[in-house]
Amino acid sequence: MTTGVAVVTGATSGIGEATARRLAGLGFDVVVGARREDRLRTVAQDIGARWELLDVSDSASVDRFCSEIDECRVLVNNAGGALGLDRIEDANVDEWRAMYEVNVLGTLRMTKRLLPLLEASGDGHVVTVGSVAGYEPYVGGAGYNAAKFAERAFARVLRMELLGRPVRVSEIDPGMVETEFSTVRFHGDAERARAVYRGMTPLSADDVAECIAFVVTRPSHVNIDTLVVLARDQSGATTVYRREDGR
Repeated sequence: MTTGVAVVTGATSGIGEATARRLAGLGFDVVVGARREDRLRTVAQDIGARWELLDVSDSASVDRFCSEIDECRVLVNNAGGALGLDRIEDANVDEWRAMYEVNVLGTLRMTKRLLPLLEASGDGHVVTVGSVAGYEPYVGGAGYNAAKFAERAFARVLRMELLGRPVRVSEIDPGMVETEFSTVRFHGDAERARAVYRGMTPLSADDVAECIAFVVTRPSHVNIDTLVVLARDQSGATTVYRREDGR
């Protein structure tokens, strides 16, 4: 039995793909969107989901994607990511702009466009995938920190503005998750990306997807406002225990 339509952005890998798979397994009618067509089609076929190409940083793309959706109960704003680890004095303005476009304005575009359908469902739910970087700044992270702090502010204000209306708003804020995140951040440098997780056990994408599934399957009167999820080996954005053997 279906539990409603769930839209997941950034669904071709990592947390987005894991979330789409988990929600489909729970009976949701899943609609996935992302930029990589071949990968998107494969994920959709594997889980029996609908798919449309989607670039959340492009308003026209968002409009095309959302025009194909006539009902929606859950929106998982997962599309996002970091670029670079430069100090502010060496900041790449284009990378800062790109991070803001996808993390903040992408979340705004999708939420604004689908909010009427979420409310019309009678039990809508907006889930934003943020980051511990939205709580704790760190050297080299200013661009990503700024985007994730803004995304947190967006979720808090949305929660206030929708009070009394049948739409819940939840924020999932993971720490270190071993996905393509670091590879993208370091522009394809796989060795540098692997070093991020060396000597510690990070979260998996499925760990975070399980948390998202928990949040969206609570009774409709229960709103999990914020859920911060860290690996046991991590207690803050840059506070990580690493074993000496590097395993």
